[in-house]
Amino acid sequence: MEDWLPSKRQIEQLQAKVFAFYGEHGRSFPWRNTTDRYAVMVSEVMLQQTQAERVVERFEAWLVAFPTVQALADAPLREVLALWSGLGYNSRAERLQRCAQTIVADFGGVVPALPEVLLQLPGIGAYTSRSIPIFADNFDVATVDTNIRRIVLHEFGLPETLKPRELQMVADRLLPHGQSRKWHNALMDYGALHLTSQKSGIRPLTRQSKFQGSRRWYRGQMLKALLKTEALPLEALEATWADSPYCLRDIASDLVREGLVEYHPSASADDSPLLRIRGSG
Repeated sequence: MEDWLPSKRQIEQLQAKVFAFYGEHGRSFPWRNTTDRYAVMVSEVMLQQTQAERVVERFEAWLVAFPTVQALADAPLREVLALWSGLGYNSRAERLQRCAQTIVADFGGVVPALPEVLLQLPGIGAYTSRSIPIFADNFDVATVDTNIRRIVLHEFGLPETLKPRELQMVADRLLPHGQSRKWHNALMDYGALHLTSQKSGIRPLTRQSKFQGSRRWYRGQMLKALLKTEALPLEALEATWADSPYCLRDIASDLVREGLVEYHPSASADDSPLLRIRGSG
């Protein structure tokens, strides 16, 4: 047995501290009030790289527009991207729709319950494959995100070089049987509100760079422009952002490769190719 793993007493002390904090300071979010697996899946994908407070309004609007897996699977990509706009990382929306389409085709429209099955779906990674059954079904499995990693390292004095496999070992030991949903919600709030990165001195493994003027910003601006019309000549987009430090043709090619947009032939062979949201027209 690895001697760096927390003892039973240490585990019980941390559980008591985190649950006590949660009882007094726990946050309320709409996705915490449902056990619908589809709704939880939507929230978990939205929360992957977006702050919870920014997700609330879009999450509620999403379930009105696409209340079921089938509704999302059948929706035009243009509508999906338009509703996602503002959350960032728009490729998540396209992958979420492909995920819904796969669930309809392979699972009769029912979101799978097992992590190992969820992991095979588009846009579902190791963390989300566990978080969906945790929050929807109170499934007894542990998962690790940035907050949980920070708590584990700080509370047990472990090095930031700890490998993902080792972090998972600690998370597994910490899990109180039968309380997976409550435990993970409590950990999220303890890390987000109390043991912050600034307070602990433990930094995330990856840090977001400045957004304004970044390549990701230009991607988002291009998608917003295309959502406002049926199609736009590539030359028009290049003229709009002529001062861009990035090659907009390369960005357009990335969006095409990711399935977000497509090229559409111009009326004249001499004209610049048209770009449009995939499936438009």
